[in-house]
Amino acid sequence: MRRPTSARVLGLVLLTLGVTPGVAAAQRPALDFDTFRTRVQPIFTARRDGLQTCLTCHGGKVGTRFRLEPLPEGASDWSVEAARKNFDSARGLVKPGAPMESRLLTHPLDRAAGGDSFHGGGKHWATQTDAEWQTLAAWVRGPQAAANMRTSAVPAGRAVRIIQTNAAGDGAHLIDPATNLVTQVLTGVDIPHGVTASPDGARMYLTNEVRHTLDVVDMPSLAVRARIPLSGRPNNVAISRDGRKVYVGIAQAPGALDVIDTEALKNVKTVPVKGSIHNVYVTPDGRWAVAGSIPEKTISIVDTATDTLTRTIPLSAGIRPMAFTTKPDGSTDRIIVQLSDFHGFVTVDFATGAETARIEHPAIEGEHPHRDGLQGAPAHGLAVSPDGTRLWSTSKVYGYAYVHSLPDLKEVGRVFVGQHPEWLTFTPDGRFVYVAAAGDNTVFVVNAATMKEIARVPVGHVPKRNATAILRVP
Repeated sequence: MRRPTSARVLGLVLLTLGVTPGVAAAQRPALDFDTFRTRVQPIFTARRDGLQTCLTCHGGKVGTRFRLEPLPEGASDWSVEAARKNFDSARGLVKPGAPMESRLLTHPLDRAAGGDSFHGGGKHWATQTDAEWQTLAAWVRGPQAAANMRTSAVPAGRAVRIIQTNAAGDGAHLIDPATNLVTQVLTGVDIPHGVTASPDGARMYLTNEVRHTLDVVDMPSLAVRARIPLSGRPNNVAISRDGRKVYVGIAQAPGALDVIDTEALKNVKTVPVKGSIHNVYVTPDGRWAVAGSIPEKTISIVDTATDTLTRTIPLSAGIRPMAFTTKPDGSTDRIIVQLSDFHGFVTVDFATGAETARIEHPAIEGEHPHRDGLQGAPAHGLAVSPDGTRLWSTSKVYGYAYVHSLPDLKEVGRVFVGQHPEWLTFTPDGRFVYVAAAGDNTVFVVNAATMKEIARVPVGHVPKRNATAILRVP
């Protein structure tokens, strides 16, 4: 009998697990050369206290698995040809999509942080939150994580801010995540439902439920530049990737998406959709505006190139908050949806519209469930971590955020985040989560890695929707 080859054995194992050979490899993200050359390579020449650089030990020497091309005399960076050779050497020590299974990342990482037992060049990173380690991890996880990392740099004159709207108030609080202090308070926007910001940080856009307008706020002055009339009472809002259009969900029947030209500051189109709209999002790849209707139990998909409705996805209950996962090429994979009167979330295949999973949040032993004031939304806050590996979902019933791993949707932890927690948002580096506790008039700050509360920030009355932005500051 012919002995099976190792490749054949692997194929049989994959088939046993229900994975077609070749599909598993296809599902792994590609390693991006440009990200390696511009973001990863500088790590290899960086100096650290008491340590040699990576290049010192790996610069062409025999005996190391990782080989770097020597730098010419006086040069501070590699040529493209040399960078290609470095890339080929590095990817031999990497498992795409799995930073903690990649020797390039685990070997110089401290044991206490999950690293290997010994590295002859010393331990270069004490924790996985180290900026260099995060850069490497983003590259290994794939193009979308690398893109998030590339856009996380903050230009001069701007700073990361958590924008927290106050649903029972007339504005928003701006929180500095470096200090967890409120730096500015916006007033004059009555019952702000949703908020987003321009890519250049020069403006915030807030929906005004009283005036039925989109209010345009200049930064850093907080002056209301314009109030753009809408076709009805608005709910949430989203901005295109290039910042040229803002999509406003119209909750007043029959419902619509209003399209705002951010240069002309005019409402240029009202897109008919199925049902009044509660929330609207632009997918991470920028191709689609996705709007959810509570009464019609339907998701409407709008093409952002033409601003026309292309299809609808019916579900079993009203559409509440949504989040998105992406494929290795950056296109949309799944929509994660919280539904009316369901304590959990479902996942929907973006291409087919089929529900693929239903996760109900379990009861928490010792915690009294709260049923008052749920407004049909026992779970009302979703966010995918910037690196795409975690899903956070809030429960107004128990006051907790439930954390699930992606893509397998296994619960990996939970943390108390106040009374009636609503929306949540990450800092750009994914290290911290900010959760609006509507019942406490407070924003809870949580370390995303440890899932431990680290601060509470008092804000306005009944904080609900929030967002992270890099804004112009005083």
